[in-house]
Amino acid sequence: MTVLAKLTRAQKAAAILVAMGKPSASRMLKFFKQEELKALIEAARLLRTIPQADLEQIVAEFEAEFMEGAGLLDSADDMNAILTESLSPEEMNAIMGRGSSGMQEVLTPVWPELQRVDPARVAGFLNVEHPQTSAVIMSKLAPTAAANVLLALEKPLRGEILKRMMSMGVIPDTATQIVENQLRNRVLSERATKDISAGQSRVASLLNEMEKDQADEVMRDLELEGTSNLDGIRARMFSFEDVVFLPQKARVLLFDGLSTETLTLCLRGAPPELAEAVLSSISARTRRMIESELGQGADEVAMSDVLSSRRAIASTAIRMSLEGAFELPNTQSAA
Repeated sequence: MTVLAKLTRAQKAAAILVAMGKPSASRMLKFFKQEELKALIEAARLLRTIPQADLEQIVAEFEAEFMEGAGLLDSADDMNAILTESLSPEEMNAIMGRGSSGMQEVLTPVWPELQRVDPARVAGFLNVEHPQTSAVIMSKLAPTAAANVLLALEKPLRGEILKRMMSMGVIPDTATQIVENQLRNRVLSERATKDISAGQSRVASLLNEMEKDQADEVMRDLELEGTSNLDGIRARMFSFEDVVFLPQKARVLLFDGLSTETLTLCLRGAPPELAEAVLSSISARTRRMIESELGQGADEVAMSDVLSSRRAIASTAIRMSLEGAFELPNTQSAA
């Protein structure tokens, strides 16, 4: 019986991985399940030198393509080296069934916590990761959180990640555990001291409930007191008066679907420049109706109702920006 005929499927797989070399094999190993990795280790221990002709036949069976010059083999040692460089000691222990109790903390889900991290911070992590790893992470996030992270990435990387997400199959548990461990060590562990976005959002939400001149006064007081990180707060602030700074496309999206009554109410007493920014973003028919209504006057309209409608529109703009419809002007200037 030939050497090839004696090999099991696990031994053939181990032979191909060793022939690929450490860099390529290391990336492949991250997508094996724990039981599969254990089988590969056991198979490699029994594997000896394989003739080149037999190796080529193994490769043909697996329908894979390899670069020239791949040589073999002290398989057990090579497989050991690949695994040692690819996986942490805790992960190796879990695969081999050693010290399993210490692995429980690594398996703790990190995705709900990651979704509370500033999208720009997550995007910064993904920028230096392999697109396949990024695709795994994005596929685990809730759609809204993933969309916000995607918008924070550069366009070429967005497309690469989305392509990989579309072609992605079932993600092995081992790969998920490795990714979770890296996220915990490199992103979540620094969040408590470095990620202050949650506090900035709370302050900005409070200021957005004030009139623009009141909010500006509070910000000036904070500046005089030497408060740091004010740019992060400004990037989350938006008032109805800021509509004039939105691009035309964003204004059209914002006012589309709002009732004529709401639009008329928010324009009561508005400066000409602000009124034109709104009116130029709606249909000609709706504009004529609003201008006609405004021309008749409305002494009985309470200013509190006007201000309430303006705050509602500002809140809608903030919500739409978080959903990725457009960027707020302060976000653009602070970037």
